Amino acid sequence: MTIKLGHASGELYRCSSDLCPRPECYKSWGSGQGLQGKSCLRDGCQGVYSIVRKVSFVDCPGHDILMRTMLTGTSAMDAALLVISADEKCPQPQTIEHLAAIEALGLKKVIVVQNKIDVVGEEVASKHARQVRRFLKGTVAEDAPIVPISAQMNLNIDAVLDKLANIEPPIRDFTSPPRMTIVRSFDVNRPGSDIAGLKGGVAGGTLTRGVLHLHDEIESRPGLIVRDLDTGKASWRSLYSRVVSLSAESQQLDTATPGTLVGVGTLFAPELCRGDRLVGQVLGLRDTLPPVFASITIHFKLLRGLKSKSEDVSRGKINKGEILMLNVGSAAVQGTVSKTKGHKMVVDLKSLVCTDPGEKVALSNKVNGHWRLAGWGNVVDGAEAKCDDQ
Repeated sequence: MTIKLGHASGELYRCSSDLCPRPECYKSWGSGQGLQGKSCLRDGCQGVYSIVRKVSFVDCPGHDILMRTMLTGTSAMDAALLVISADEKCPQPQTIEHLAAIEALGLKKVIVVQNKIDVVGEEVASKHARQVRRFLKGTVAEDAPIVPISAQMNLNIDAVLDKLANIEPPIRDFTSPPRMTIVRSFDVNRPGSDIAGLKGGVAGGTLTRGVLHLHDEIESRPGLIVRDLDTGKASWRSLYSRVVSLSAESQQLDTATPGTLVGVGTLFAPELCRGDRLVGQVLGLRDTLPPVFASITIHFKLLRGLKSKSEDVSRGKINKGEILMLNVGSAAVQGTVSKTKGHKMVVDLKSLVCTDPGEKVALSNKVNGHWRLAGWGNVVDGAEAKCDDQ
């Protein structure tokens, strides 16, 4: 069970020989280990491997009580592998919510992976695939390929690599100021480290736009959040630093570009980054980041008509005074609905978020003690929080 978001990177290679058939011509390897220029592993093939794509993976937990973590992960994705077990009826409640999250947060490229075909017969696997296709009808994944595999037996994995290698990459924005949503943060210092050798904290995430360079002057918002004990109102103060290192897996970089999971070494105090404390923050060049809001107005849409045999996961209306969990970028923050009219509502946030108008928002409410996806929307505007920067 993945409790936190898991990160990994890899490289996809294709054999140069036209006689090497698809999908057997594809192989994957860990980042930096490299099959580039090496002989094809297929018996009798005279071709050599050349890299066709580098891929960063975000592994999201599947259990319903970890929906908050899963929704945080979608902020870093360009495409999705929707994994469905062949030994269970489709759809399961979590599968419904995961597909809804894919749609809500704008992912249009989906590959459906039908796993565990080794524990069911051919007839059962075919019947299950038809269930999956009926479930996908009318969704963003309606025409998505369904690839049957056995991860345990390493069967048909090359077919998944084929699909991954041929996904059309999104158009990247390299000219705007860099913007990164932080999905992990950590302290790299070992216990007992000498003070003189201490390193600043590391922020991990994906650049959604722009290019970040070594030694750039950066800012993280909302940074430090302070709440007035008398009024209860929160204010914020940015964290400032310069980029002291950029890394992808074990590779050290001079620049980071959009779409790659990257670790940004900073001069932030290590304790501010320990244990994912910066998750939900937005990082970019100094004085280029969006406003910080204490409340936001959202244009929203609720889930309708999505049901499974075990549970109705469609949602009713949202009422004034209701407490929701909002996922804005990589931030997961609770809020109370203070006003609602039609498909617009105002949510007073328990903490603060840094976001642009137009940003996608996932909405969850509590069902049987668990946060469950209720709908989605976009930030229209908001009330800015007080800034304490000197």
